[in-house]
Amino acid sequence: MVNRFAAMVLLLGPLGSASALAQDPVPVQRGRAVAESRCAACHAVRAGETTSPVAAAASFTRVAATPGMTELALQAMLQTSHRTMPNLILDADEMRDVIAYILSLAKR
Repeated sequence: MVNRFAAMVLLLGPLGSASALAQDPVPVQRGRAVAESRCAACHAVRAGETTSPVAAAASFTRVAATPGMTELALQAMLQTSHRTMPNLILDADEMRDVIAYILSLAKR
């Protein structure tokens, strides 16, 4: 899964840049709340957490630190099914907010 994720970032990374969303505290706060309620069962979602509850699930800090990580890459990742990830359906606002939260972790 990590190799597919890395390949997606490399392909999509140049198409987008770090979003202004990550600088706006409101979407970031909402994104953290969504991540804690919908993602934390598998992923380490808080800043600085490195060990996820599910060993194969990357921490959000690690995802944010991936070279070339962009809003577009995260959007593609969240909309692509993964063998080890349940079919998580986020509405457009939730997705935008979770992406803003993840991108905000890159600055810490």
